[in-house]
Amino acid sequence: MPKIKGPKIPLIICKILLVSLCLVLIPCSCTTSNNDPIATQTIVNDSISNWINQGNNTELSNKEKDSIYQKAILAVDKSSQDSLKLYYYSRLSLAYLDLNDSLRFRTTNKKTRDLADRIKDTLNQAYALWDLADFFETQMVMDSAFYNYQEAQKRFTSLEDNYNAGRMFYNMALIQTDVKDYTGAEINTFNSIELLKPLNEDLRLHRCYNLLGSITKELNEYDRSLEYFNLAEEYLSKADKDEKNRLYYPKLQNNIGNVYKDQGNYNAAKKYYQKAVFTEDSLRFFDPSTYALIVNNLAFSRFKLGDTLNILQDLEMAKRIQKELNDIEGLSLSEYNFAEFYLSKNDTLNAVASGQKAKQYAEEGSNNKRLLASLGLLARIDPKNSLNYTERYIALTDSLIQVERQERNKFTRIRFETDEFIAENESLVRKKQIWTGLALSIFLLGVSLYVIFYQRSRNQALQFQQQQQTSNQEIFDLMLSQKQKIAETKKAEQKRISEELHDGVLGKMLGARMVLTGLNKVASEEAISERAKAIAALKDVEGEVRAISHELSHAAYHNINNFISSIKELLKTTCSTNDLDFSFDYDETYDWDAMKGEIKINLYRMVQEILQNAVKHSKCKNILVSFVRRNQILIVTITDDGQGFASKPGKKGIGMRNIKSRVEKLGGTWDIDSRPNKGTTIILNIPLESQNNAHEVIHEKRV
Repeated sequence: MPKIKGPKIPLIICKILLVSLCLVLIPCSCTTSNNDPIATQTIVNDSISNWINQGNNTELSNKEKDSIYQKAILAVDKSSQDSLKLYYYSRLSLAYLDLNDSLRFRTTNKKTRDLADRIKDTLNQAYALWDLADFFETQMVMDSAFYNYQEAQKRFTSLEDNYNAGRMFYNMALIQTDVKDYTGAEINTFNSIELLKPLNEDLRLHRCYNLLGSITKELNEYDRSLEYFNLAEEYLSKADKDEKNRLYYPKLQNNIGNVYKDQGNYNAAKKYYQKAVFTEDSLRFFDPSTYALIVNNLAFSRFKLGDTLNILQDLEMAKRIQKELNDIEGLSLSEYNFAEFYLSKNDTLNAVASGQKAKQYAEEGSNNKRLLASLGLLARIDPKNSLNYTERYIALTDSLIQVERQERNKFTRIRFETDEFIAENESLVRKKQIWTGLALSIFLLGVSLYVIFYQRSRNQALQFQQQQQTSNQEIFDLMLSQKQKIAETKKAEQKRISEELHDGVLGKMLGARMVLTGLNKVASEEAISERAKAIAALKDVEGEVRAISHELSHAAYHNINNFISSIKELLKTTCSTNDLDFSFDYDETYDWDAMKGEIKINLYRMVQEILQNAVKHSKCKNILVSFVRRNQILIVTITDDGQGFASKPGKKGIGMRNIKSRVEKLGGTWDIDSRPNKGTTIILNIPLESQNNAHEVIHEKRV
């Protein structure tokens, strides 16, 4: 089979495209995303899958299934991930196909095909076309079914998916067999075999050879037909012997029996029909329609051989099964066989009645082959209406020949026009290659310039970010160092006081007590009493001093507000250098060092930036700073008594933009209130989040 080839693109254009792609991807590698929608999307995906699975519940009515599927479609429509939308559209399209809801299927299938085309997903294009072909086949629109199978086959072939491409060839051949385009059907069946043989798909190869046997039987090439049926039997013997595959065997034996029946070899036909009926016991339960057909054929072959024992009972049993299944095609055959049997018994009345029923069922089931046979039979056994039946027979034959010719021409035209379209498309692509090359050159030049300027901008942004990180790290190190120094100094001072109390005061008191104890030897009753009181008092003082010593020793490990000290130092340095007075109010009971490092660093920077702006622009004399904590919000207010300014929307300097950026990074808000000659007030609202809760828990434990 010839393979479809695309236009060749010049090597130089490929190289240019490759270089351009690399240049474009370089800056992209530096980009990261802070958003993480995976958890939310996973929940949505689970809901959609659950809805689709619920809709597959066979106990639900079609209306209930449709309601569930509509929920899934609404959720899929809102999804922003094309690959997931395509996956769920495809599943819903197939669900509506199984539901026989033509309108919903066509709508969902079109969404699937449009999205697959837009994102150039060839595999899902092929599956969507396959579903559409199945739909048209069930609607008996055979040319559209054939066209979509062919389009699906081309896409599977382009993906080197030989298994599914082979299945599409087989489906095309089935349609061509139905419209009696036997030559085209043979070609496509061999195409399917060519693709499936290397894959060792024994069951599908069985079906292909079984189809070839049926095609050649219709062409009256009985020897070739039997050869193909024998090959079909060989492949079936090598296939897996599961419950479903076992049912292929009786159908194959029935097909072989039909070849011998058409040849008039009823003995051989009877043998194969008996093998079909008696070899597979489960056939009657798992495929009653095929069982009734084979029983019918076996009874007819026995009748032709003169064996009329229980013939009517077998025909009646087959007819009863077919009526239960509403098998119109099978009922047409049964009534035809009844007519033949009654005719052999010279029961013309019943023969005509059965023949008319056979004709009626054939018309109802659009079975033209059986209709022709019924008209031919009635023309022989009903002399009064023979001319009418004969005329209808001739008219139907002519009509079928014309229709079959038109259908064959239609399928030939579909193949030809598709190939012609591909050739024209290749020609147009080749003609446009030169213009494409020129356009690409101009585009690449523009891309190169853009990449250069973009990369330069990115580098500047990265440098600024690195500088900011370095600055933040310096502040953090400064705070850490200051905290360590203050803690060491505090610890040393507390230890010194503890040692002096213990070694100095306590020692002296101990000596005094010992002296007084010695004086107790004085025998005066009054002296003894006074000395006892003094000794008791000294003991009390000794206990108090010891307790104070221990408390001071433990206090060496208590936290201090290092962050507040850093802010004070910043205010003192800035204001003393510029001859300004400042006031700093804050909650002394709150452990400010318990705040996150990110908040402290950014808050320090914002205060620093605001102080610099006040010194540089406001010409103020006093600066007031306050830190107030309300629930989980830190409110920072900085006020100066400078000249102020009139706010202009949209005009902010670099300093203000930096403050805005830092506040937003912390998830807070800010506001500025300034009027000419009225000073300026800046308020920062910063959420403290969970660190305050942790601090309060620790504080409660200490208490």
